Amino acid sequence: MLDRISLLLVIVGALNWGSIGLFRFDLVSWICGGQDSIFARIIYTLVALAGIWCISLLFRPRETEYSSET
Repeated sequence: MLDRISLLLVIVGALNWGSIGLFRFDLVSWICGGQDSIFARIIYTLVALAGIWCISLLFRPRETEYSSET
């Protein structure tokens, strides 16, 4: 579950960086009322922690899911 939440936050961060790079528009700061607002800083921090967590996904063995269909 933590992997999926982290991946979702990393995707949010990637989309935000994409909007900054393409349009010079920071979606997170726009939603939260500026880069210096406490809510924006919390989101930026959560995205950074999620990115650090997702580094561990690179070094884990792949899990295979077996279908119960026969």
